[in-house]
Amino acid sequence: MLNRRRSRHVLVLAVSLAGALLLSACSAGSPAPGAGSSATAAPSLSSPDPSMYLTPGKLTIGTGEPAYFPWAIDDSPASGKGFEAAVAYAVAGKLGFAKQDVTWVRTTFDEAIAPGPKGFDFNLQQFSITAERARQVDFSSPYYVTTQAVITVGTSPAASVTSLAGLKGLLVGAATGTTSFTEAEKLIAPNQGVQAFNTNDDAKLALQNGTVDAIVVDLPTAFYLTGVELDGGTIIGQLPDAAAGSASPTPTPGATPGAQAGTDEFGLVLAKDSPLTAAVRAAVDALRADGTLANLADTWLAGNADAPVLK
Repeated sequence: MLNRRRSRHVLVLAVSLAGALLLSACSAGSPAPGAGSSATAAPSLSSPDPSMYLTPGKLTIGTGEPAYFPWAIDDSPASGKGFEAAVAYAVAGKLGFAKQDVTWVRTTFDEAIAPGPKGFDFNLQQFSITAERARQVDFSSPYYVTTQAVITVGTSPAASVTSLAGLKGLLVGAATGTTSFTEAEKLIAPNQGVQAFNTNDDAKLALQNGTVDAIVVDLPTAFYLTGVELDGGTIIGQLPDAAAGSASPTPTPGATPGAQAGTDEFGLVLAKDSPLTAAVRAAVDALRADGTLANLADTWLAGNADAPVLK
């Protein structure tokens, strides 16, 4: 997917996207907290009984192996550096946990959203909130909202494309099992189908090698790949709102009412019917309301450069 190289190019873009993509309830409230303090955290919410956690007195947080930039820096979520690492510690603080009381574990993406018992209290690795997944696991309310984008390289036939119709005859790829793949199938519907890859990193390599002409990824990943990873990388544009002109979809537990179908809402994953779900949702809601999520996105995620909506 991504390596963990930091880039000034990406950080320069860091301001405008978060305000546009985070939920409208975000405010410019108090500054975001640090990665965590050695002092005992002061919970602002009603914390669940300690016995409800995987390990009483500890908060066990799961993430991917590896955890990619800009979600965690240098594959070290325990540092609190990176958007999801910082969000995790902010949620921990709302639940009354100090940094030293947080334990990190690693899981695969599919393992985390499979039904059954979990080896974590919650997990975050860009899990899109969907109705299908919500039948197997619980979600928090969204901590980040993004759109999907189509990227290519200068030597590709896709480099001159400016519309969805222009992509139909080309080879378009995406990571299977992701919102990117689903939206590419719906909105681009390439003549040869969407080319499936196991990860965004595999899709990126296929684009570099000319195996595909373009790939679909979430917008923060698009900015990073085109700005840092890909020689001659460029964003063709964002995919439009899939719900435009259609009836509102059935609400998904944890999702934002009225959210656009073309967007991707990321939520924390918990075991189905977890006794912690209500408290974790309340923690995320509080972080949104006080401006923390917006501030963290400003700090860690790329901004909205030239990414027109494709028609």
